[in-house]
Amino acid sequence: MEDNLSEIIDIFSRTTDKREMRSLFEDVFTDAERTDIAKRWYIFKEIYKGTPQRKIAKDMEVSLCKITRGSKTLKNDQSVIKRVLSELYDETHI
Repeated sequence: MEDNLSEIIDIFSRTTDKREMRSLFEDVFTDAERTDIAKRWYIFKEIYKGTPQRKIAKDMEVSLCKITRGSKTLKNDQSVIKRVLSELYDETHI
């Protein structure tokens, strides 16, 4: 399975056209999986912005466990998600 994961990561990393990436997402992931990915990204963004975890859970109708997982990820200084969010928001929100 690891070989398959590595292969799909290589395919995604070579895809630079946004329309092609969207098509790839639609081919690889179900509607529900794409929705879950979008929800997870929203959760990361809201935690990063300082939104209280209970508010996120209520707004998104998800368990606090999902929010806590995201919070733990963002507490890790080596987190790629944290770096990406910093690049997206710190420059424009300072």
